Amino acid sequence: MHRRKIQKAIRRFFAAVLLSCGPICQQAGAAGLINGNITFAGSIALDTASAGTATMVTGWDGLAPGDEPQVESVDGNFATFVTPGDGLEFHAPWSFSSGAIPSFWSVDGFTFDLISSAIPSGGQTANSVFVGGTGTISGNGFDSTPATFSFSTQDRSANGLFSFSGSVSAVPEPVTLMSFLSGSSLLGAFLFMRRRRA
Repeated sequence: MHRRKIQKAIRRFFAAVLLSCGPICQQAGAAGLINGNITFAGSIALDTASAGTATMVTGWDGLAPGDEPQVESVDGNFATFVTPGDGLEFHAPWSFSSGAIPSFWSVDGFTFDLISSAIPSGGQTANSVFVGGTGTISGNGFDSTPATFSFSTQDRSANGLFSFSGSVSAVPEPVTLMSFLSGSSLLGAFLFMRRRRA
């Protein structure tokens, strides 16, 4: 009798877990979140003569066709769709301490929507600036995915241009990671109980 109660309790637990996993399974059926990194480079115009005092980018240039900044490297899901050397379209002007900018940049079917950006403490020196930002990236059938954005530039090079480098790292949502971990834990518990019963 006691054993039957324990088995009922275990069944209820697994039924509750399966019900709570419903949305997770639905999400897995969608295109999924983006994983990967993309880096790019080019040249820019700033609002001042020095990166150490600049507050915004007023224009973007590069070596890609159309004088656009270009992709330097890709990995993860980006690698299937984006080729190094492809040009990016960037929004201008862009204030380093900005709020949301839809379609901040786009390339080969991916679009990055900036949520906010700022210069972190110590991120601007006498001749350089580093900016960090957050946003979401979507496209090519993938779900909108949280991402981090970084940008850096330094004072003019020998040819009189500010050069810049930037990158975006797509970061799966914490809920997705927790779903994966809880699913793995449940599977482990189930296998442990089966071994113990055997």
